[in-house]
Amino acid sequence: MSTNNAVSLPMYAINQPDVTALWSALRALLSEQGFDADNLDLNWPEDLIQHWEQPRLLLSQTCGYPLVTRLENVQPVGCFHYVAAGCEGVGYRSFLLTRQKDMGGSLPDFRQRIAVANSKDSQSGYNALRKMVAPLGGQGPFFSEVIFSGSHRQSLLALQQGDADIAAIDCVTYALLQKHQPQALAQLKIIGETPLTPGLPLITGPETTENQLCQLRSALKRLVTDPRYRQVCRAALIGGFSEVSRQHYDVIL
Repeated sequence: MSTNNAVSLPMYAINQPDVTALWSALRALLSEQGFDADNLDLNWPEDLIQHWEQPRLLLSQTCGYPLVTRLENVQPVGCFHYVAAGCEGVGYRSFLLTRQKDMGGSLPDFRQRIAVANSKDSQSGYNALRKMVAPLGGQGPFFSEVIFSGSHRQSLLALQQGDADIAAIDCVTYALLQKHQPQALAQLKIIGETPLTPGLPLITGPETTENQLCQLRSALKRLVTDPRYRQVCRAALIGGFSEVSRQHYDVIL
């Protein structure tokens, strides 16, 4: 079967060998489904929006916020269940972090302080936090300033260096950093969490046929249930998979 050939798994690539191993397992399963595995190479795109908007995208993972605000042509495939504190089924949340020495113990204590977020199109780092402070705003902006770092890792660094006071960090990213880069969380503490929302969706492009979409979902279900790949999934903190539709993500808006 000839197929689309744009593939990436960019969102939780804190330890790239684990992501590469996960893709190798999934590529083998897709080959068994009839896809041309020789044309399926894992990409590490710099411009994610441009990558996600490719008509011939076969598989990638995006954030729920760009899914509902920018990526109107992609097709949701499903969502992994992550086995990290803060996750429930396909749902996930963010942790609110600050420095351990900071006297603030809850979100209202950070009025007129500086917040840092990874990007304006991030559900976990920006939109979820914005929703939480909306009812606290009063007569003016809740935070004195919001700065954008480019990544959760850089947001944590901004906290550690004193350039910002609070950040919302995706709980799966937090768990992976605990495992692989604990220094990124040094001298920081959790003071709260955001509400549960649907996790990061796996997507495919508009040219993927209904039959191919079914085969993608079948391969992903086998990935999380086949004993051969249990260790690969465990390393990536993946414990399950569910199909999702766009309607699952309406709550984000």
